[in-house]
Amino acid sequence: MANDDFYIGANDEHGVNPPTLGKRTPVVPGLGRQIYENEFNRAAKNKFIEACMRNSFSVYDVKPEFQDISLSERVRRVNRQNLTLLVTFAYNASGDGNTFNNASGVETFYSVRNPKARQSQQLATSLYNNLIQGTQQNGRGVKNLDVSMLSNVNCTASLIEAGFMTNLREARLMINPLFQTEVGEESCVGVCDFLGASFIARDNLANYPLLRNGSRGNFVYLLQFLLSQYGYNLTVDGVFGRNTENAVRDFQTKNSLGVDGIVGNNTWKYLLTLPDYPTIRQGSRGSYVKFLQQLLESQLIPVGGIDGIFGAKTKEAVETFQSYNNLAVDGIVGKNTWAILTQLP
Repeated sequence: MANDDFYIGANDEHGVNPPTLGKRTPVVPGLGRQIYENEFNRAAKNKFIEACMRNSFSVYDVKPEFQDISLSERVRRVNRQNLTLLVTFAYNASGDGNTFNNASGVETFYSVRNPKARQSQQLATSLYNNLIQGTQQNGRGVKNLDVSMLSNVNCTASLIEAGFMTNLREARLMINPLFQTEVGEESCVGVCDFLGASFIARDNLANYPLLRNGSRGNFVYLLQFLLSQYGYNLTVDGVFGRNTENAVRDFQTKNSLGVDGIVGNNTWKYLLTLPDYPTIRQGSRGSYVKFLQQLLESQLIPVGGIDGIFGAKTKEAVETFQSYNNLAVDGIVGKNTWAILTQLP
């Protein structure tokens, strides 16, 4: 079967600022705030969706809303879709939830009550094997779990707990865009292995076609989905029309790229924030500045808001990071600063 014969569901647990206890970290030193579980779950799910689109799968986002949606409603949504399989993204907790501890690691789950229990276990195993190889997380195994998104859905289903929000290192990983991407990518590899499907790697720009007004297909879906993550209000329909071209032009303008509405290597590179990373400094704007700000916050250095604008507060945060790491303290993010920033803790 071709990849586009498969219909993949993606689900993220909980919502933004949920009232339920245990769905956020203890107060994180340096940041002075709690990190909500869905800050990771939603980001990892979106990276998984991006990978699935790149690999020509049809994709269904079970919970595109930022707020929480009841389990019963999410089960109903899944069971109406005739999905090939479902992957749910979550993050674990241990203890009272108010203090950090040493519980750590990744584990995946399936339910023996799922109508496709054997296939669900195989999917969970494939996801687990790729996650422990790709994310450098401790492995906690593949386990049975009786929860609605595993037992009450009518398709093969697995749930990923990618780490522990009550472990300080793994709490930091929750808001690290490289870790979010790695979990999404390795999960897609796990799905491909389970289905016997081909996989297209993310970081090779040769894999991305030139797109312009009139283009259609899975890479247009991917383009539109990526632009939507940058705040553009687009219909993700796989058709490159006037609205998509206008969004591309605006993105190119904000990232100081050639403004032609055509998506070539440079535009793909900035959309995906791929290496080699450009030198940026105070006054810079765009996707790499937002990426920098996310990385600094994951290092427990606040930047005053993740807005893609390299202002005085971001410069101060860069200088703090450089000082901590025995780098030249100049507030400029060049090769040496990027090299350390992009190492996962």
